Amino acid sequence: MKVLVIGSGGREHVLAWKLKQSPQVTQVFCAPGNAGTGVDVTNIDINASDSERLAQFAKNEKIDLTVVGPEGPLVGGVVDVFKKHGLRVFGPSKAAAALEGSKAFCKDIMRQASVPTAEYRVFKDAEGAIDFIQERDETPLVVKADGLAAGKGVVVCENKLEAMAAVNMIMKQNAFGDAGKTVVIEEKLVGQEVSILALVDGKTIITLEAAQDHKAAHDGDTGPNTGGMGAYSPAPFATPELMDTVIEKILIPTVHTMRKAGVEFRGVLYAGLMLTSQGPKVLEYNVRLGDPEAQAILMRLKTDMYDVLCAAADGKLKDLPQLEWDDRTAICVVMASEGYPGPISTGHPIRGVDDANALPDVKVFHAGTAVQKGEVVNTGGRVLGVTALGKDVSDAKRKAYEAVRCIRWQGAWCRKDISDKARTAN
Repeated sequence: MKVLVIGSGGREHVLAWKLKQSPQVTQVFCAPGNAGTGVDVTNIDINASDSERLAQFAKNEKIDLTVVGPEGPLVGGVVDVFKKHGLRVFGPSKAAAALEGSKAFCKDIMRQASVPTAEYRVFKDAEGAIDFIQERDETPLVVKADGLAAGKGVVVCENKLEAMAAVNMIMKQNAFGDAGKTVVIEEKLVGQEVSILALVDGKTIITLEAAQDHKAAHDGDTGPNTGGMGAYSPAPFATPELMDTVIEKILIPTVHTMRKAGVEFRGVLYAGLMLTSQGPKVLEYNVRLGDPEAQAILMRLKTDMYDVLCAAADGKLKDLPQLEWDDRTAICVVMASEGYPGPISTGHPIRGVDDANALPDVKVFHAGTAVQKGEVVNTGGRVLGVTALGKDVSDAKRKAYEAVRCIRWQGAWCRKDISDKARTAN
């Protein structure tokens, strides 16, 4: 069987790596891929947003399954193009991907489904948004660009001045381009964050093992929001009772409400949750595997990934045996470029990845890398996801950071506290 993975980040590297492990899979392609996928599988020089060329490649190569990694192509309708050509593809349609492509649409679906989430208002002009902020009591707010902004379109504001500055940055200074033409302003939720990812085939929902992401740039959850600086799985906060609640009160109502609206959801439904004193509330939905959650979660998956994704794509999840998991803890530490999440310095040669990969229970997944003049260099903000398995959280953390210490390039940095939140779990 031949598989095509669309995308170029760490999530796509772990997907390609995992799919290649299936005894059924003879070849894995990644379009366009990165320096790491170029080692593990075969890179194809087609942009992830070029849906027609990708579909034509899949037809010519007789690809048996295409897996779409990033949100951009999904929101752009790549799945619809593949289905039009009669190709098997894993991922939601353009209409279903609006759940991530528009935060306002997402909040409206949650309201219709009675899914617990933060109170919110949607604004299409900066003046209306600023008036709303000024009229409110002084409480922390979150200002979100409505569209896709590579995980950076969310600004957590502790007071009115910060909230108004965020509106001006997003709507007047166009910090995120067209993604910021509409903003969602909501109350700030307080608690532990947990990521619950589920496979959905339109009718059946199968949850994956839970993970906890670290969105803030710096230790202690300080600094600006990023696409994610690290993750670990399993997350001790995600108790069996919590998982039952999430399935019953959040995932099932959302999928049902989408179907009632004439939109069948097939793909990954990712609920970013805040565990508040009133119970779990949804911060946002994504429609693909999280990055870096995917690295930590899939490092632990023992079931054949090809079987899993084919069942989801074919609407046959109900026939899939229960997923098998490695009982150990996986931790992914993201190594980033100097300046991230702001302007970054790129093109620096990366050393030591082979040394890190040689360590037991370690795999380095590439994200923002490319080969230039025979050397692997950094090309993006989040560069590598250094991932390790350990018998418990402490062991996995030790192994992950031992691997991090093997790797160097000019300006490289990472958070030092990935997984420390696990110690505060009851």
